[in-house]
Amino acid sequence: MKELTNEERCLLQWIMEETDKGNVDNISRTVFYEKFYKRHREIKWSLLAAMVSRNAGYNMCDLKGEWVGRVLSEKTRSWLFYTYERANWLIFSDAYPQLLLYEQSKSTGKPLFHLLPYLNVSRFMKREWEVFWMVKDEERLWTSLIINEQHVIQKPVIEHPFLKRKVFRSLPFKMQEWFHFSTVLFPTRNGEIYGLSVNGFRSVENRILLGRRLGWLLFQSKWKDDFLDFASHTDHTGSRFDYEKYIYPWKRKDTPFLRMAYPIIKHGRGKLPDWSLKKKKLGQFYKPISLPEQVLLTDWYEKKQKQMQVGILLEELFM
Repeated sequence: MKELTNEERCLLQWIMEETDKGNVDNISRTVFYEKFYKRHREIKWSLLAAMVSRNAGYNMCDLKGEWVGRVLSEKTRSWLFYTYERANWLIFSDAYPQLLLYEQSKSTGKPLFHLLPYLNVSRFMKREWEVFWMVKDEERLWTSLIINEQHVIQKPVIEHPFLKRKVFRSLPFKMQEWFHFSTVLFPTRNGEIYGLSVNGFRSVENRILLGRRLGWLLFQSKWKDDFLDFASHTDHTGSRFDYEKYIYPWKRKDTPFLRMAYPIIKHGRGKLPDWSLKKKKLGQFYKPISLPEQVLLTDWYEKKQKQMQVGILLEELFM
């Protein structure tokens, strides 16, 4: 890499400082993603990242809520929280500098993507930003960012030896039966919930497919305006009460606000190897996808909540 100018060094330092400001916790990440989308509506991935980040917050707060704590040990819940937190921290630390560099490129009228390697961004994304700058294919860009983010977390989180042993291979079977940790929900203010699930979430291919289907649901389905309306009018606290209040006006809050439940976690990233140097067949991820038949999950959500609560009460009774 060539030597940087003083102006380039200052820009990179500013990008890193701004990224640190946004990467404090789940709440700040969600806010920064949403604010960026409002400034640059063509970068749709930023809104998708915000909606998925909201779901990560819901899952984190479930772990401190009224029900989950009754069946999972504190240690297991701590590992689960760290898994969500680590994955989302890594994605933001990789993606948000890309967004800011695009913003600066747009502001100056010239592409600055030659600086991406200095931010430890994959060669794959450098090429994809250069393509987007020329052809403005919004769907290709959000697909590329989905591909990138899921590969970024694969080795350090999904395949991390400790997390693989303590979380991904040892969670109780009831986690998959009672809870919806592998389902991403897009609420609306009219009291309906839409969403999609992933089977085999440890597979990077499965998570990329989920992300692409979520992109369709958020940006191309007939409900897209309802989802944007929810995000625009509902502050993210981490509690499922953020959207349950629209479905069940009589229900009391049974999961806490995230910032009242968890301390700030300090992370270190180090220099991760470029995942794209070993991945050659990425064209498959741009092929047309099959669309799900059922995305309205309001009734499913209510049944799942009741099943979870009854199951927990029965377990407590017999134990």
